[in-house]
Amino acid sequence: MSIKKSELILNPDGSVYHLNLKPENIATDIIFVGDQDRVDKITKLFESVDFTTQKREFKTTTGIYKGKRISVISTGIGPDNIDIVLNELDALVNINLETRAPKTDLTSLNIIRIGTSGSLQKDIPVDSFLLSSHGLDLNGMLHSYQIDVISNSEIENAFVKHTNWSAKKSHPILVENSQELARKFTSENIYSGITATAGGFYGPQGRVLRLQLEDENLNNKIDSFQHKKHRITNLEMETSAIYGLSKLLGHKAVSLNAIIANRANGTFSENPKKVVEDLIKYTLKKLTI
Repeated sequence: MSIKKSELILNPDGSVYHLNLKPENIATDIIFVGDQDRVDKITKLFESVDFTTQKREFKTTTGIYKGKRISVISTGIGPDNIDIVLNELDALVNINLETRAPKTDLTSLNIIRIGTSGSLQKDIPVDSFLLSSHGLDLNGMLHSYQIDVISNSEIENAFVKHTNWSAKKSHPILVENSQELARKFTSENIYSGITATAGGFYGPQGRVLRLQLEDENLNNKIDSFQHKKHRITNLEMETSAIYGLSKLLGHKAVSLNAIIANRANGTFSENPKKVVEDLIKYTLKKLTI
């Protein structure tokens, strides 16, 4: 069945609407970054670049690093942007853009997020790396999709009970990473834990400027949550959306975090730029082994 023009929007040149990409422009190994300026910080390490484009905050560069073709894409901030990026990337590889029909033979992409984050636990220091074992969706975006097959009701319900989660909010959703892909990036130099994904930077992450919070104790409840071996280690704005949509669409995803703040200790990295640069090098090395 052909997908309607109003649902799959293409530019006049046949590229997908927001990303401005055609199928040949991307590799199957894709690094996500939030900041468009970080794309060049990664691709300057490539031996060669064969494609680059930008539309709004979505910048894509594809090239070769140690013989492997890799794309780097800036997603901007938040789960709503991830919804755009992952759906359009999937369309590039799994929908025939000429006939607008889904393909029968599907392609699975490898998605690796490199982002910055703040630790919620005292024992996870600034300047460290953290691999997200799960994404905990606190923002509700994934509820637009049929998620029963990817969620973990046992841990979700334990979290709701522990935090006395408001029934007016979207029910939290827990999604696991791709264990196959995560094994490539696991080492003794990297922490692991649940990454909570908020829908905003201030109130949704417990920051108070002039507006009072719905639950001023929520961050403490999140910090203290533990279910069996699982605890919430950090808080950011993309991981659960990446994990959820990747699972639903049949792609593999892992989220790597440069810890530049520790909210439990009230500390911040003295050189956050170096932490991110080191994580970039670590990621590229592991990706090409």
